[in-house]
Amino acid sequence: MGEVSNKDKAQVKSWSDGLKAEFRKIIWPNQKDLTKQTVAVVSVSVVLGVVITIIDTIVKYGIDFLIK
Repeated sequence: MGEVSNKDKAQVKSWSDGLKAEFRKIIWPNQKDLTKQTVAVVSVSVVLGVVITIIDTIVKYGIDFLIK
């Protein structure tokens, strides 16, 4: 109990080597691209939040009008 076989060790090493190989394939963005992408995501999120708020307010007043 508690012993790890050589086969298990080989599988873990193989998985680990594969993971390292995949990480080497990643093309990480430079700071300029990362900044541009971050600004784009934050901007779209803010605009979408405003649009959802406006639609929610219109629907709320519409339902209040129909109920009263």
